[in-house]
Formats: sequence, C-alpha cells, structure tokens
Amino acid sequence: MLEEEQMDSSILAKLGSLIAWIFAPVGWGNWQAAVASITGLVAKENIVGTMGILYGGEETWANLAAAFTHPAGMSFLIFNLLCAPCFAAIGAIKREMNSRKWTWAAIGWECGFAYVISFMVYQFGSMFTGNGNIAGFICAIAVLGCLCYALFRKARK
Repeated sequence: MLEEEQMDSSILAKLGSLIAWIFAPVGWGNWQAAVASITGLVAKENIVGTMGILYGGEETWANLAAAFTHPAGMSFLIFNLLCAPCFAAIGAIKREMNSRKWTWAAIGWECGFAYVISFMVYQFGSMFTGNGNIAGFICAIAVLGCLCYALFRKARK
C-alpha cells in the first residue's frame, strides 16, 4: 500500500484534483471522493473499493469520518445512488434508445439531477447543523423552488 505522500502525488490524485472543484458545492471537493465517484461509472461497487484504498486500510472508518461531515457524507451517497449507472447499463440505454445523442442526454440528465439533489441535501444539511453559508442556502432554496414549479405547474394543452 502506498504512503499518504505517495498517494497524493500519484497520477490518479492529479487527475482527481482537476475535477474535484466541481464537487466542492456538494460538500466533498477532495480528490479522493471525486475519483471514487468517477470509478463508480465502471461499476457502483467500485466506489467502496476505491474509498477503502484511498482512505487507508485499517483506519478507513476514522479517515472517512474525518474527511466527511454528516451532510457531505449524505450528499456523497445520494449523488452516487442517483448519478448515471455503470457502463453496462449505459450500453443497454444506448441499445434501447438506438441513438448516441439520446444516450448522452440521458446520462447528462441523470448526472445533473443527482448533482442538484446532492447540492440541496448538502446545503440544507449544513444550515441545519450550523455550518452552512447563506449564499449556498439561498441557491438551494431557489433550486428547490424551480423543481417544485416543474412538478406542480399546470400542463399545457
């Protein structure tokens, strides 16, 4: 197993650092969590294995507890449960839709929806635990309002 210093200077850490900023508004903007979410596209069970390796062998639970707050952990779980399925399922989506464009639209919708829901969970949870910021909370309320409007608006004829 690599030491912490070696892991932080690996190619995976450098690639994860490039995309980690995307996940900062949802509470887990570190490279380890970002990489684990990306490996989840291969298969969802890879997230567990990746987290186990990146957050340390025997001290995994203590390292995870130190890396995630309760709202951030819930946000991470919700994002990975709602985002695009594994590559095999994506292949089935492509076969059923028979269109590359609609396949990418479905993947984009699933990932976007997962991001929005995990953003709201993190922002609301952070405010309820006393660690949130007001700008994120206001954005989360606005997003929730837009989702409610989309759900309950009167249908056009």
